[in-house]
Amino acid sequence: MDINLTFLGQMVSFAILVWFTTKFIWPQLNAAIEERQKKVAEGLAAAERARAELKDADAKAAVEIRQARQQAAEIVERAQQQANQIVDKARAEALVEAARVKAAATEEVASMQQRAREELRGWVGRLAVQGAEKIVQREIDASAHKAMLDQLAAEI
Repeated sequence: MDINLTFLGQMVSFAILVWFTTKFIWPQLNAAIEERQKKVAEGLAAAERARAELKDADAKAAVEIRQARQQAAEIVERAQQQANQIVDKARAEALVEAARVKAAATEEVASMQQRAREELRGWVGRLAVQGAEKIVQREIDASAHKAMLDQLAAEI
C-alpha cells in the first residue's frame, strides 16, 4: 500500500470532519440526548407520582364510600325508628279513639236500655191498668178472672 497525496488528503479531510463533528455537532447531539433523557426521566417520575396519587385517591374513595354507606345506614336506621315511632303513635291514637268510640257506644247502649226499660214499664203499667179495668168491668168470677189473667200474661 502506497501512501500518497490522495491518502494524506483523505486523512486530513477525515481529521477535519472528526474535529468539526466533535466541536460543533457532538455537543448539540449530547445536549439533545441529555434533554430527551431528562424528559423521559421526568415522564417516568410523573407517571410514578400519578400512580401513587391514583393509589391514594383510590384509598380515599374507598374511605369515602365506606363513610357514605355508613351514613346511609344511619339514615335508614333513623328513618326506620321514625317510622316505628309514627306507627306506635298512630296505634296509640287508634286505641284512644277506639276506647272513646267504645265508651260512646256503651253510653248509647245504656241510654237505649234505659229508654227501653222506661217504655217497657210504660207498657206494663198500661197493660196492668187495662187488665185491671177489664177485671173490674167484668163480674168477678174465678174462671173469668183466670182467663183474664191468662190473656194478660199472654199479652205481656
